[in-house]
Amino acid sequence: MAALPSQPVHASEVDGRAWSHIAFISDVHLQRSEDATFQAWRHFMQSVQADALFILGDLFEVWVGDDLLSHPEGAFERDCLHIIQATSQRLPVFGLVGNRDFLMGEKAWSDSGMQPLQDPCVLHTAQQRILLSHGDALCVDDVDYQVFRRQVRSADWQAAFLKQSLPERLSMARGLRQQSEARKALQQAWVDVDNTLAQAWLTQHACQVLVHGHTHQAARHVLPKGERWVLSDWEATAQPPRLQTLQWHANIGFKATTLSA
Repeated sequence: MAALPSQPVHASEVDGRAWSHIAFISDVHLQRSEDATFQAWRHFMQSVQADALFILGDLFEVWVGDDLLSHPEGAFERDCLHIIQATSQRLPVFGLVGNRDFLMGEKAWSDSGMQPLQDPCVLHTAQQRILLSHGDALCVDDVDYQVFRRQVRSADWQAAFLKQSLPERLSMARGLRQQSEARKALQQAWVDVDNTLAQAWLTQHACQVLVHGHTHQAARHVLPKGERWVLSDWEATAQPPRLQTLQWHANIGFKATTLSA
């Protein structure tokens, strides 16, 4: 096991003590070439009934900068943000960035109506404290990825990247995705969230449950002093389709639901 990084020193907070039903999704990986997944997600956004919705990162397959929204290449992304905006008129929508869409900026958040959250985030309900994260920072045994993550999350790297022209950034993003897929293909063992670190996060923030995505391995894991729920990714054309939502109800707790394709 890799050496554990220091625990997060700060978490954003959301007061959900008045809510009795909360919905969570993650890793939808919206992209123009995956229309079936987009249509399933659009239907979900238009029909979701909850007191609040949390999107835990990687909503988009890639985000190369908010200037995409004023370019003809950004028509798909604009449509997606309009859909979120419409949903946000009915219920509050909160979002974390993931390892694919961490360059979402002020215009993207404003146009979508989503409320951006720091990772991790403590969600206060009347029954328990829930810790929300995308989850990638907890995969500490994936050493190569953690090095890459520190690089691309730095202000210097992001400033240099955003100085490139939009076509250059789109090309670079395609290259980074190809590198990521090649790296995963060469990986001999699948890397999960480190449970020791997950428990440390829960303890530090006095939470009973961790909810995250990133690993795409939907499951419930029991920890020494809590539990973690993992959200699946979305792929409507998979067999069977992967279109999972996690629902929290004040009277019954968590329940995972898979939508129809």
